[in-house]
Amino acid sequence: MRRNLTATAVIFGFLAVQLIVVVAILSVQCEAQDRFESDYDYSDGVNSSQLNDPTVLNRFTEFVYRRLAGITSDLIRGEIAQKAAFCVTNPEEDWNKSFNYSDNLNFLSNCILETQGELPQRLCTASELKFYFTNFIANRGSPAAFLSPNRNCNLTEWISGCEPGWACSTGLPTQPVVDFRDAAEIPLRNSDCRPCCEGFFCPQGLTCMIPCPLGSYCPRATFNVSTGSCDPYLYQLPAGKPNHTCGGANIWADVSRSKPMFCSAGSYCPTNTEEIPCASGHFCQMGSTSENRCYKLTSCNAKSSRQNLSQYGIMLIVSIGIALFAFYNCCGKAITIRERRYARSRESAVRSVKANAQAQARWLAAKDAIRRRALALSRSFSRKHVAMQIEQVRTLNPTRGTLSERKELEFAYPPIQEIEEYTDSFEGDDLRIESEENDLEGGHQETGSNDKKKSKVRHIRTNTQIFKYAYSQLEREKAQQQHIRDLTFSGKIKMAMDTEAPRRPTMKISFRDLTVTLKHKKKHLLRCVTGEIHPGRITALMGPSGAGKTTLLSALAGKTVGCSITGLILINGKVQSISSYKKIVGFVPQDDIVHGNLTVEENIWFSANCRLSADLPKADKVLVVERVIESLGLQPVRDSLVGTIEKRGISGGQRKRVNVGLELVMEPSLLFLDEPTSGLDSSSSQLLLRALKREALEGVNICMVVHQPSYSLFRMFDDLILLAKGGLIAYHGPVKDVEDYFANLDINVPERVNPPDYFIDVLEGMAKPTTQSGLTYEELPMRWMLHKGYRIPPEMQQNVSGAPAANASENQDNYGVEQLSFCGEFWQSIKYKLEAQCDMIRYTVWKSKDLSKRRTPCVVTQYIHFLGRMAKQRMREARIQSIDYLILMLAGVCLGLISKSSDESFGAPGYTYTIIATSLLCKIAALRTFALDKLQYRRERASGISSLAHFVAKDTIDHFNTLIKPLVYLSMFFFFSNPRSSFPDNYIVLLCLVYCVTGMAYALAIFLEPGPSQLCSVLLPVVLTLVSTQPKDSAFIKFVARLCYPSWALEAFIISNAKKYYGVWLIQRCGALLRTGYNLHKWKLCISLLMGVGAGCRALAFIGMLILQRK
Repeated sequence: MRRNLTATAVIFGFLAVQLIVVVAILSVQCEAQDRFESDYDYSDGVNSSQLNDPTVLNRFTEFVYRRLAGITSDLIRGEIAQKAAFCVTNPEEDWNKSFNYSDNLNFLSNCILETQGELPQRLCTASELKFYFTNFIANRGSPAAFLSPNRNCNLTEWISGCEPGWACSTGLPTQPVVDFRDAAEIPLRNSDCRPCCEGFFCPQGLTCMIPCPLGSYCPRATFNVSTGSCDPYLYQLPAGKPNHTCGGANIWADVSRSKPMFCSAGSYCPTNTEEIPCASGHFCQMGSTSENRCYKLTSCNAKSSRQNLSQYGIMLIVSIGIALFAFYNCCGKAITIRERRYARSRESAVRSVKANAQAQARWLAAKDAIRRRALALSRSFSRKHVAMQIEQVRTLNPTRGTLSERKELEFAYPPIQEIEEYTDSFEGDDLRIESEENDLEGGHQETGSNDKKKSKVRHIRTNTQIFKYAYSQLEREKAQQQHIRDLTFSGKIKMAMDTEAPRRPTMKISFRDLTVTLKHKKKHLLRCVTGEIHPGRITALMGPSGAGKTTLLSALAGKTVGCSITGLILINGKVQSISSYKKIVGFVPQDDIVHGNLTVEENIWFSANCRLSADLPKADKVLVVERVIESLGLQPVRDSLVGTIEKRGISGGQRKRVNVGLELVMEPSLLFLDEPTSGLDSSSSQLLLRALKREALEGVNICMVVHQPSYSLFRMFDDLILLAKGGLIAYHGPVKDVEDYFANLDINVPERVNPPDYFIDVLEGMAKPTTQSGLTYEELPMRWMLHKGYRIPPEMQQNVSGAPAANASENQDNYGVEQLSFCGEFWQSIKYKLEAQCDMIRYTVWKSKDLSKRRTPCVVTQYIHFLGRMAKQRMREARIQSIDYLILMLAGVCLGLISKSSDESFGAPGYTYTIIATSLLCKIAALRTFALDKLQYRRERASGISSLAHFVAKDTIDHFNTLIKPLVYLSMFFFFSNPRSSFPDNYIVLLCLVYCVTGMAYALAIFLEPGPSQLCSVLLPVVLTLVSTQPKDSAFIKFVARLCYPSWALEAFIISNAKKYYGVWLIQRCGALLRTGYNLHKWKLCISLLMGVGAGCRALAFIGMLILQRK
């Protein structure tokens, strides 16, 4: 143990001695180093003999480099850097890429040896650097390569060091010590002038040396005897100085003035004194410090300055094409499969319901046969025996009576309630028979409350169950209609006494002394019109052309604009606005305003989804839609496209019925139709009237304008309003009484003449009635007023006594119209247009209280329905979309080939063409979004469908193009022009540009007609881009240019590209940005402005859509 302790102590003692020796050696070395550094003041240089020692040379080189680093770092971060903040984003990074020579200081060591250690006395101070950069920036537009006069180089003293490529020393130790960080005063430097070292440049007009930045090549110049200049810098030797030779580089400025100093394209310069050709498989752009490896699949020969990326562009566009093709086909297949499954479910339900109906018919026929057989057998027995047999039959089946009794019971308990007793299953005849028996046994008791019915309907889940429910109800409704036609007198009495609450609220419209006057011309379109239209009845509105039929219909529907209305319009006996009931009021326009690129079923379903009650179960919605399609005879074409002018679809009569079906499917309480039978044949018109008759049975108030109906169609109407010229009523009452009324006036319909046609001819004045009283057609409205006891207008009272009234209407129409001058007429026209516009805005902004008691789907739900509709429409416009993409791709190829990215302008010409091309093409394509369906939008908006959901859904679908179109264009342009900026940077800028111009296109499409909007879409990009690229010579032009969106896009493109230029390109970058007024720090601002303008234009377009789209 003691021996181990002794050995351990010896070892620790030995280690301590070694530590003391090492510390002593290090102390001696440090003292020697301190004596060495104190013996040599590097500020004064070193002796040439000391430079033979590599250690001294290396340390002195490091000393000089630290001085250079300090001066250049101060330059980047100092006063000049503050003035050039627009072109410097990260001073530390820019300094590292421009003046960080730490990897190779050989050019400093060589210059130290060449100047025999006087390099510090020849380097420019901070004041000289400031003088140089300030002067060349001020003279950026001048091709001159010399500086303004200074202390060393002026008109009285011009030494050899003032020539380009030469420099002098401060002449130490005779001269005072120079402070290299002094930025205020230029030191005196006029001794020992000699050529500039390699790796440095010596400007004309300065006697100091400045290190060449990274990415430059600054060899010593050689004299070219043939040209008399110093190659490669192209400056000439001074006259009268035969001993003067070519020096080094003379200027570092933009590439147009100092191109020889830049490392040439196809080569790279690891130092500023070495230029190496680029090897095969690599490319070297101008000003490169290293060679870049080419991507795979690209060809790069030796000394290549760029890599050919066209293969990647082709691969990208092929990938995009395949992806879009797969997307459109997959979506199309998915939609097709879904529709086929939907159709199979519907067909299965139809077959099942028909089979059940046939089984029920066979069962009823068998029961009737048994009953008839029993009655036949009863004739062979006595009356008592017969009575016993009948009693036995009734005892065997007490729930069945005679056929008439059973039908009356079925009507008293309608089949529409039977299906709700077994909504969980709709298959089998037994269930149907059991349901009927339960109904008959129940007597007059109700089958359940409405809540119970709704809960049972909600249990229906699958499409097959839903369709079975719908078609079962339709079959029962058909049977019920047939039963109504076969009713006995007692059955009709029961139907009349039925007190079941109607499903829809009823609306009775009354109008008293209704007068509509055109504001502009002070012309009466309607005068003293009095009457009413009743729920559950179909009122036909007829009269000659110009009598005011559409005006009356529009006035009752609240759609009159530019007119003054007097009188009263009562709804259920109260003075209320019709707009308060717009959710349950339907209006079928005269034109067939439907979406041509949707099928018949899709058009009807969209109207049902957006306008039916949000609380209505899906099964009931399917029932409503199927009922409308079935009643209008659209079952054979339900899956056919409606068609447009360019693309043939369904027939005109079918299109007219689809136009009506859009309103019938929302289950209105009040329905207006403007000439729904125009263009239809007699059978189609009767089919339409039968569908309207079924709606009238539900309590719907129907009023429609009709032209020349056939007599059979005429008899299908309940009431008739006959308007005479001047907007006066000639008859208003039941259709069955119109002939008797005119017969009392000695106006009898000739034989074989259609009564409605004859009455219209009489009111038109084309047919003169054969009357003995001398009654004229102008007196017919007045006779009706007298017949009903209505107030007669004062201007018509003179006609009561038989005075002539041939020109009464003309006089009244021209009443109050004064003869105005041209200026007066012009002012009146503008005034009335403004008033009409104010009426439109007031109609849009003013929201009346909703009295319809119907809760339609919310904006989000309607937005989802709009998305589905727009997606289907765009899927069917895939050919047009592909043409848009093809044109963009061709534009990218052409512009990418003709506008190669220029290092001098940072690719500004190519980006200018890009802005024009993409703006023009994307604007014209975006016009289709809102320009093609203005009429459809106006109709949907008037019916209460959300405009916000409509606008946002369209914009959402267009975002797909906003994302894809920049990719399509850049896949060609970027890979053919090959700029230095990255693909994501270019994509972000182009994406924001497309978003901006798309919003502008929305505004143009909404505020202008198609022709002017297309013209503006072509002119705006060209004109605004030309304004943005004009020289900013005046403050006004600069201000206007900054307001143009191409200016922001071009600045963002150039900034993205300019950030990739550094090192020797630093001055080029600052000079180009200074000329254009761009700022590297404003890239995000430019992007934000483009996005802001796009959003602002969308908001403006939406406001315009609300206030300017109703006519």
